[in-house]
Amino acid sequence: MKFTLSWLKDHLETDASLEEIADKLTMIGLEVEGIEDPAAKLGAFSVARIVEADPHPDADKLKLCKVEALIDGKREMLQVVCGAPNAKTGLLGVFAPPGSTIPANGMVLKPTKIRGVESNGMMCSERELELSDEHTGIIELAGDFDIGTPAADALGVNDPVIEIAITPNRPDCLGVYGVARDLAAAGLGRLKDAPVPKIDGTFESPIKIEIDAPDACPHFVGRMVKGVKNVASPDWMQKRLAAIGLRPINALVDVTNYISYDRGRPLHVYDAAKLKGNIRARLGQGETFLALDGKEYTADETMCVIADEEAVLGFGGIMGGEESGSTEATTHVFIESAYFDPVRTAATGRKTGINSDARYRFERGVDPSFVEPGCDLAAQLITEICGGEISKLETAGANAAVEKIITFNPAKVEKLTGVTLAQSEIVSILKKLGFFVSETGGALDVGVPSWRPDVDGEADLVEEVVRIHGLDGVISEALPRAHAVAESVLTVHQHRMRTARRALAARGLVEAVTWSFVSKDEAVLFGGGTRALELANPISSELSDMRPSLLPGLIAAARRNLARGLGEGALCEVGQTYEGEKPEDQKRVAAGLRQGTMKPEGNGRHWQGKAGKVDVFDAKADALALLEALGAPTANLQVYAEAPAYYHPGRSGELRLGPKNVIARFGELHPRVLDKLDLPGPAAAFEVFIEAIPQPKAKPTKAKPALTLFDLQPLTRDFAFVLDADVSAEAVMKAARGAEKKLVTDVSLFDVFEGGNLGEGKKSLAIEVKLQPQEKTLTDEEIEAISRRIVEAVQKATGGTLRG
Repeated sequence: MKFTLSWLKDHLETDASLEEIADKLTMIGLEVEGIEDPAAKLGAFSVARIVEADPHPDADKLKLCKVEALIDGKREMLQVVCGAPNAKTGLLGVFAPPGSTIPANGMVLKPTKIRGVESNGMMCSERELELSDEHTGIIELAGDFDIGTPAADALGVNDPVIEIAITPNRPDCLGVYGVARDLAAAGLGRLKDAPVPKIDGTFESPIKIEIDAPDACPHFVGRMVKGVKNVASPDWMQKRLAAIGLRPINALVDVTNYISYDRGRPLHVYDAAKLKGNIRARLGQGETFLALDGKEYTADETMCVIADEEAVLGFGGIMGGEESGSTEATTHVFIESAYFDPVRTAATGRKTGINSDARYRFERGVDPSFVEPGCDLAAQLITEICGGEISKLETAGANAAVEKIITFNPAKVEKLTGVTLAQSEIVSILKKLGFFVSETGGALDVGVPSWRPDVDGEADLVEEVVRIHGLDGVISEALPRAHAVAESVLTVHQHRMRTARRALAARGLVEAVTWSFVSKDEAVLFGGGTRALELANPISSELSDMRPSLLPGLIAAARRNLARGLGEGALCEVGQTYEGEKPEDQKRVAAGLRQGTMKPEGNGRHWQGKAGKVDVFDAKADALALLEALGAPTANLQVYAEAPAYYHPGRSGELRLGPKNVIARFGELHPRVLDKLDLPGPAAAFEVFIEAIPQPKAKPTKAKPALTLFDLQPLTRDFAFVLDADVSAEAVMKAARGAEKKLVTDVSLFDVFEGGNLGEGKKSLAIEVKLQPQEKTLTDEEIEAISRRIVEAVQKATGGTLRG
């Protein structure tokens, strides 16, 4: 919402400065977003006179001027070279002295030579001062101005423009009068509350009004004004409209635009000669019409339209039609003033995509009691500017204002805000805002004015009182703090989701937040796509189903990164997936995707080293590291080669606790999946199901257990076993861990070998076993005994033999 300072002072009698007004507006909830002060922009420019204008000695199109100007408080005669064709002796114009900056191009003026002749400063055109596009000559001021008069005063552009942010619940401040009312209530002046004079009219309007859809348009009035001359609107009106970004068109259109911003009352004027019979407010019937924005629209049965006996004239409360609009040839006009249903207006605006000033106001709720005064105000302004004779008022329907009386306990102000105010001050503030207050005992009966549709209860009245009194008077107080440490408010699963994000980030994966919706094809590809998970009203066909997995979103993100030149990446996400429509079907999952050569960092031994592309073992390492960070019993996990079909068979697996509880999945993604989703492979991914991890056991005490550290160095031993090709590495490592549970702290696989002299159907697996002495250093004999038990345990569990 924009308005000029002089416009505000039409309704507010105040001596407050521009800064004081801006501060007060923000303090009462009408936040100032910007102030454009043309006087400040033109501060360096002043009125000057060309005393002599002679031809330039070396240029036919240039003139050598002697300019009388005020420099540092003293009148001086300066030599200025000017190329304007209208530069002449005696011309009074706007002078830019040396050192000033031209607004149009940012050029800083300096004394210079033009065609060998010294020039100091410049006489300016309107375009150079950003007043208009006129650049055929320099400004010629009409009137008798003193030399040195500020240019902004001489040009009449010394009116600052204030822009404020209006929240959707304050339609009353979409008019300058409403803003002035708030400022007056806040003590920044007196509201000039001059009522609109009622007009009787001198003749019956030949055009009548009817309402066929009272729920869409409950009140509709109008007047004819005959014998008008549609001239240009007055200079003061044009300047105000131009200052807030509206282009002046003609008096009839400018009047309606002016009242819309001055009083928050949208209006429309029709060329009465173009109307066929009476006009009515009704619902659309599929008609098409050309609107004022030059586009054709179709009105369906949900939209309110204004129509005559033959055609639709426009959308009610949104935009009129081109064919019935006023022109310079218009002599008879019909003024429309109506109240339109906000909900229907908003729905029509969204369907058609029209964003007009009228729609902006009607969908938020204009004052239903200002329908008739708005029509009278328009008729008065039109006759003052264009002449003409006003008809009697034509009306249909009734005032749509709803009477609201709120029983208000003044003590609620202190109870809800902590601000202590006398009842007399509370009553005074409410009355200044236009509320009707009567005191009955200790309570107040407060009548809500018709222009405040946002006020419904006591809390709203408290807000109004404190807002005007000053939010800076509300003292900030900390909430009471308990003497003991508060219990955690997060559940185990919520803690684990936070921990998962940190753990994955520590492994070099970048967190992504993707849509909870995927396309039907993607949902089916990842085990979903059931009818129960289809969206009833999807954003697009590409987001039609709830996601069964986090991987489609991560793959799409990796694909977009690849298209932007990032050839590899490591992404993760912690979020929800959906297996059905019931609450328990929503699962918390942590997933990751590595693509290209983005292998996890680590110092462990690996037979493939760190080079090469990502594979199943990278995904498994990520999953196991995350599970360990989340407190899962990783030593008890079993590996099953039964991952879903979107993983690569033979290069994927599941981690389970028991035969049915799937804790995680990992592996390389199937080439078929990567091909359908247009992601170059290979790509390795994992999914950890947070809710499948067992809850930690309740401890008898909250005290932390004693820290156990060993001052003895750990040692490692390597073992290589020849096994049948179908024996899993997990079976070997599990047997080695169980051989000496007290001393064996870690077992890892570091080498796989097949072929050579091992024979057909055989392979060699090499493991590293870490032993941690606890009470004393192990002797060679003890180490050998432990090694024999490890070998025996592996042989018994797998049938393998120690490789020589």
